[in-house]
Amino acid sequence: MSDLNDLIKQFQFDRLLKTDTQAKTVAILGRILGEPAILILEKSAFNAESISHNNKITHLIDTITTINSNDVYSWGNAILYQNLEQLPAAKVNLIYPATETHVRKYDQQELHYVRETPQMYQKYVVPYVETMKGGRIQWVYNILFHGKESESVIYHDRSHEGFVLLPDMKWDRVNLENLYLCCIVNRKDISSLRDLNGSHIDWLRKVQSKVKSVAFEVYGIAPDQLKVFVHYHPSYYHFHLHIVNIHHPGLGNGIAVGKAILLDDIIDNLTLVSDYYAKKTIGFVLGENHGLWQIEGYRKEHYG
Repeated sequence: MSDLNDLIKQFQFDRLLKTDTQAKTVAILGRILGEPAILILEKSAFNAESISHNNKITHLIDTITTINSNDVYSWGNAILYQNLEQLPAAKVNLIYPATETHVRKYDQQELHYVRETPQMYQKYVVPYVETMKGGRIQWVYNILFHGKESESVIYHDRSHEGFVLLPDMKWDRVNLENLYLCCIVNRKDISSLRDLNGSHIDWLRKVQSKVKSVAFEVYGIAPDQLKVFVHYHPSYYHFHLHIVNIHHPGLGNGIAVGKAILLDDIIDNLTLVSDYYAKKTIGFVLGENHGLWQIEGYRKEHYG
């Protein structure tokens, strides 16, 4: 496996995909050794614990220049003190080789609010989901069954109803306020929340309870300080949970209405109606680059 630093040095810029001024991220398309690659840069959050343990502000600010001042107010530009372990400047994610699906996901795109009926799901989504399995999610099976990323795994129950818990690639693993974990279940019969029914309630409760207890044991974050949710549509069709600190400030659309659904609400809905998600019309935000939007019939039924 190539070293990330070596790969970045070989990255050749092609074009800017997307910038997000709120989340302070940028996605860049390029090539490494002739293969498409996507580089995602995200400015790191401040490590409050590290700052509070040092009473010298020079530990935070390296150089500063004044822009202006007025009465009691002054403002300027600064270069911050940086340390790779405690105060990194940014987090780097690299996707290489990148597929066209990856490029569409990170590229700038128009968004639409879609109300997906059960009929749309059966007619268009079920066949689409099948095309997104196999080799497209081999990396998931590598984690679950082949020991890939074992050095990052926090907890792994290898039983049929077990799961693996590990840090999400969006977390820098430094700032607990930005804690972001991913729970990937072992069972292969659930692609998304559409496949859930009343028979899964006890299992979902057990998984959530164990995830929260492990997070408390490892990171000291209380169960009521965690959000556990799923995405619809998910980024890949193998059932998984997102776990974040409730103080996390920079998740953007990842925790927004029209994308994230709390696991507690899913459990409550299945308790009320066992086949709730098989019957429900689900509203969500979908980008034009998503594979489903490329299906003409799906778009036509959306527009009615």
